[in-house]
Amino acid sequence: MTSNDDTNWSRTGPPTEPLGRPVRLAVLISGGGTTLANFLAKIAAGELDASVELVVASRSCRGTSIAAEAGVRAMVVPRREHADVESFSEAVFASVREADVDLVVLSGFLSLVVVPEDFRLRVMNIHPGLIPAFCGAGFYGHHVHEAVLEYGAKVSGCTVHFADDQYDTGPVVLQRCVPVREDDTPDALAARVFETECEAYPEAIRLFAKGRLRIDGRRVRVAEG
Repeated sequence: MTSNDDTNWSRTGPPTEPLGRPVRLAVLISGGGTTLANFLAKIAAGELDASVELVVASRSCRGTSIAAEAGVRAMVVPRREHADVESFSEAVFASVREADVDLVVLSGFLSLVVVPEDFRLRVMNIHPGLIPAFCGAGFYGHHVHEAVLEYGAKVSGCTVHFADDQYDTGPVVLQRCVPVREDDTPDALAARVFETECEAYPEAIRLFAKGRLRIDGRRVRVAEG
C-alpha cells in the first residue's frame, strides 16, 4: 500500500480543503465500462485531475478490458461466489484499501455493497434518473428510461449521490436535467441522459477533490471555490 501526504484531511468523509494533487479513484463496474472510458478520456484530455488506481468488477465484463488497455489494474470479485452482501462488500473494500484511494466511484455497478465506516461519504454513485423518482431496487439502466416514458414524465436526467447501504438513498451531490421528447424511445432518452452523465460525474469528482462538498444532514452543500 502507498501512502498519500494528506495533512489537511483525516480521510473520513470528503476533504475540506483541496487535495492539491490528482484524486485517486477506484472504479467499480459490472458491464461495458462506458463511464470508466469517459473518466479515462477526461483524464487524458486534462479535464479531470485524477488517476484511476483500480477497477473492480462484480463479474467478467468488457470494462475490465478497457482498464487493461489503459494500463489500469483490474480485478474481478464475483458476487456469486459470496454468500451475502456483507462478505462480498468486505472483499471489494479490502482491495480498495490496498489501492489507497481517496474516492470510490460506482459506475454501472449492479451489486449492492455495504459501505464500511472508513469509506462513509467517500463512495459516489450515478443514477440515470432524477432521484427520488424512478430509483431503488430494480431501477437501473433501461428500466429507468422505460419507466420515465411509461409514466409520461416531461424531464429526466442523472443524479450523482453518495452511496450508503441501500439503493439510491444517499445524499445528492448534483443533478442534471434533460427534456423528455414526444418521440423519445428508451434508447434515445438513454443516449441523451448519458451525455449529461459524462459531464456531471467528473464535475462531482472535481468538487470532492477541491474540498468543496459540505454535508449538512441529508443536504450536500457546495462551498464557494
